[in-house]
Amino acid sequence: MRTPVLRLIAVALLLTFAADTRAASAQERANPERSLCSVTVPVPPPPGRGGGAGAPAGGRRGAAPVIPAQPPRLVRITDDLYVVQNVNHTLAELGYFGGNSAIYLTNDGVVLVDSKSDREHDDLVGKIRSVSDKPVKYVVLTHNHGDHTGGAAKLQEKGATIVMSDDDREHLARAGQPMLVQLTYSGHGAIYLGGKEIRLTQYCGHTRGDTVVSFPGARAIAVGDLVAWPESIPQIVNYPDGGSWTDTLRTLDALVALDWEFLIPGHGPVMTKQEFQAHKTRFGAVVARARDLIKQGRSQEEVGATLQREFNWAPAGNLPGLMAEFR
Repeated sequence: MRTPVLRLIAVALLLTFAADTRAASAQERANPERSLCSVTVPVPPPPGRGGGAGAPAGGRRGAAPVIPAQPPRLVRITDDLYVVQNVNHTLAELGYFGGNSAIYLTNDGVVLVDSKSDREHDDLVGKIRSVSDKPVKYVVLTHNHGDHTGGAAKLQEKGATIVMSDDDREHLARAGQPMLVQLTYSGHGAIYLGGKEIRLTQYCGHTRGDTVVSFPGARAIAVGDLVAWPESIPQIVNYPDGGSWTDTLRTLDALVALDWEFLIPGHGPVMTKQEFQAHKTRFGAVVARARDLIKQGRSQEEVGATLQREFNWAPAGNLPGLMAEFR
């Protein structure tokens, strides 16, 4: 049994990490040239369109909420890593159940990546209890949209510590979400629990503060909405929160170079390296085609119709930002 002294040391180290990274974030805000984002596209959200299902403005909104026929399922990746994912990977499921949630087991507690939507709290906790009798110690939020953060407040009430990048915590606060993030980081961070290491790395793409969570022991990463697939869940970027396609493609290039066997996307089934490479190639082609059309002076309607026809991709809410980014 681990002693209380060791637990106190672990907490002290994590608090020191948070204080150091908050200071680093303040320095970065004072020196914009150090930002992880290479492109700023000041595009307002389209009229009448908010964020992802219950998310702050600029995310993904699905169809009118309906109760899907099948609830999310628990999928084993390794002996200590699981994902709760929707069954059919549709926008209707996204709108009702939220995004994926990763469950990482240690001897001293559970580390959860993303909390799905608020209405999924009881089901999510039940799935966690089916694989571990340990408490949820940390909830790492990959970004600030409600389909990934909506259940975090209830988990915090049960004793979990909420962790997020500095940049996306600012987005969360701006959106008026009531839950309080307790620990933040900027650039790089880590959690050590039960003899296991969980690495946090900040990227820019879907937002300006996306967190990629690495589980070295499981050879897996969880990337939030930096990746969404298959085509039934179109990948988008969140311009109001600092995302861009330029930075998304840079980040996808960085992710493929990392050492992992399994990738947990924000939406969709767990990916292999080969599946991720195909996804990355496809979106490189989408963006290259969009850039070419925009440089030709094509209208937003023409760009959208072409991308829909050639790639089955043209989410209306992303098109104004896409036009502004490459005009």
